[in-house]
Amino acid sequence: MKKLKVTINLEMSVPSDWELVQTSEGTPVLKLPNGQFMDIAIEPLFATDPEDTWSSTDDEDELNDVLDMVESEEVIYEFVTH
Repeated sequence: MKKLKVTINLEMSVPSDWELVQTSEGTPVLKLPNGQFMDIAIEPLFATDPEDTWSSTDDEDELNDVLDMVESEEVIYEFVTH
């Protein structure tokens, strides 16, 4: 087995009423105004042809097999003010 390192870096324009909050474990998540919270994390996408439409899997075992390979995950949130 070999290691694969994936770095996720997104820049998004979001509504001004979104907030950063921390879970009890200190993990940052987004608080949305409708009372929901959102965490952005990796979700594997699959296709039978790389030029075709990509989608998540409906096979929970297949998804869990991929997610079980993840040894650690870090997503950093920061609001940028100009």
